[in-house]
Amino acid sequence: MSRTFARSALTILAVLAAAPVALAQAPATPLATDYRTLYTKREVMIPMRDGVRLFTAIYIPKDTTRLHPIVMTRTPYSVGPYGADQFPGVFRGLGGGQVLAYVRAGYIGVFQDVRGRWMSEGTFMDVRPYIEHKHSNQDVDETSDTYDTAEWLIHNVPGNNGRIGVRGTSYPGFYASMAAIDAHPAIKVVSPQAPVTEWMGGDDFMHNGALLLPHAFDFYWGFGWPRPQPNTHDFHPVNFGTPDGYQYFLKLGPLANANLRVFHDSVAFWDSIAAHPTWDAFWAARSVRPHLRNLHPAMLWVGGWFDTENLWGALHAYAAAEAQSPGAVNRLVMGPWSHGQWNGGPADSLGAVGWGFRTAQVFTDSIEVPFFNYYLLGDSAAPAPRAFEAAVFNTGANVWRYLDAWPPRNTAERNLYLQAGGGLAFAAPRAHGRLFDEYVSDPAKPVPYTAAITHWYQNGFMVEDQRFAGRRPDVLVYETDALDSAVTVAGPVDVAFSVSTSGTDCDWIVKVIDVFPDTGAGANPRAPNTMAGYEMLVRGDVLRGKFRNSMSRPEPFVPNAVTPVHYRMNDIFHTFRPGHRIMVQVQSTWFPMIDRNPGRFMDIWHATDADFHKTTQRVFRSAEYPSHVVLPVLTGAQ
Repeated sequence: MSRTFARSALTILAVLAAAPVALAQAPATPLATDYRTLYTKREVMIPMRDGVRLFTAIYIPKDTTRLHPIVMTRTPYSVGPYGADQFPGVFRGLGGGQVLAYVRAGYIGVFQDVRGRWMSEGTFMDVRPYIEHKHSNQDVDETSDTYDTAEWLIHNVPGNNGRIGVRGTSYPGFYASMAAIDAHPAIKVVSPQAPVTEWMGGDDFMHNGALLLPHAFDFYWGFGWPRPQPNTHDFHPVNFGTPDGYQYFLKLGPLANANLRVFHDSVAFWDSIAAHPTWDAFWAARSVRPHLRNLHPAMLWVGGWFDTENLWGALHAYAAAEAQSPGAVNRLVMGPWSHGQWNGGPADSLGAVGWGFRTAQVFTDSIEVPFFNYYLLGDSAAPAPRAFEAAVFNTGANVWRYLDAWPPRNTAERNLYLQAGGGLAFAAPRAHGRLFDEYVSDPAKPVPYTAAITHWYQNGFMVEDQRFAGRRPDVLVYETDALDSAVTVAGPVDVAFSVSTSGTDCDWIVKVIDVFPDTGAGANPRAPNTMAGYEMLVRGDVLRGKFRNSMSRPEPFVPNAVTPVHYRMNDIFHTFRPGHRIMVQVQSTWFPMIDRNPGRFMDIWHATDADFHKTTQRVFRSAEYPSHVVLPVLTGAQ
């Protein structure tokens, strides 16, 4: 749920990008007409069971010759433009083929400001907890608000066919997930896309106990201020005064300064994060996963392999629904995308890496559209969608695969061991003793997560060339020989290290990298191969060391004692091609994406400048201490 999404919510583009776009094949030429020629717009205040009314914009096709399904998005990011005579402009500039097909299919579009945001009444609550046992009409949550909205729509919107689909990306993805729990019978299909699922668990703001600083800080600077009454300007202007996020956050200093200098106790959820630095009942109540039981709508979970924000949510919510709703229609789609990239544009590349074709078009025409049409058009008006359990894009081979399970059934765990001299191999080290590599980590000069000068991350940084980081003395680099044959990794990547630190806490950041062949030698200098030696980041993540055994019971390190650390990084589906090399980089700062660890065991939210100091980290690599990453390698045909 990015600041980009929040800012773009001020325009109808964000609404349409998050809309459930049920598509037929896109026309050869753009449909250049505005909404008012095809739709009648209504703005209504739909009453909830507790009397609170939610502002809802409804676009009803003027075609009365047939009944129309409803597609709905509930959002905290505005359903503007506001006013029954205000329409969002011409179709051709809004979301490409998805919006065109959505319009051509004649769906009724419903967009709702969630409780307490923008023009809706009530009090907003971030990731409002689900109330499983509701004893009165005052027990309301996002499931009941969705249910009450659906009930009102099917009885009050003329020309609807009694079928509703719900779709949303990022924070609207959370509301889509909630729509599937205790779902209204009219809700037939739900597609949570990059859904906010468990903020302390791995989404958006926290990865293994470490704060994703710009995600949380930038977002809540714009989004988190109180809204005393309904209005059309429910967003706080953001002005950092510099495009250099690295320098900005260094000058800001410890986390406590964010509240002291910027928020001044006015941003409630920032204070809540600070008040709950470990996993506790507060975070457990806001997890969607335990409630994905007995789901009745057909589910289509969507995520991007290079989504910094909600990749964890897409993968883990799908897995939770799969385990807890046996027999339900439950599908997963994972493309080569940054956050929400599939909702607009061709998605034929990310950063410097090209995929060779329009991956978003494949998703639109071959995956999402048939799925929505099949469940919403009714009366066998649409053919059955393609049969698959997981539609996943292989980011090294650059192909879509349609599988009967995710992770695939035909994988075998292979350990990739750190070796002496910066080597990396599938054979375990044979040398004995306390052999190690070490580096000094200085929180005053942290390793940047990107080479770009930017405040908010660039979408392509998740595939950014990592040579800029590997050349620093506080980053360890390990690399295989050139591969003789392809290695396809499909599933989560585990880190299993033996380490030590001179302090009592330390972050461990591990990155898995695809090193392209250095084919630049002898090339025409006027037309160099820009991908020669390219170090493509395939997966990277952080473990805040004190949470190595428990997110609820942090433990200090014993200074300089060899300590096992194990954590799981998000899934990948990537082929390392012959001639390429696999690289692993290890570091303890990744700034400012990850907030700085002071190097001592403490509540970092209350750290002062005096608490931060250099520490020496060691990574051991011997027969007794075989530090390695665990790769689920695909066996058989690749």
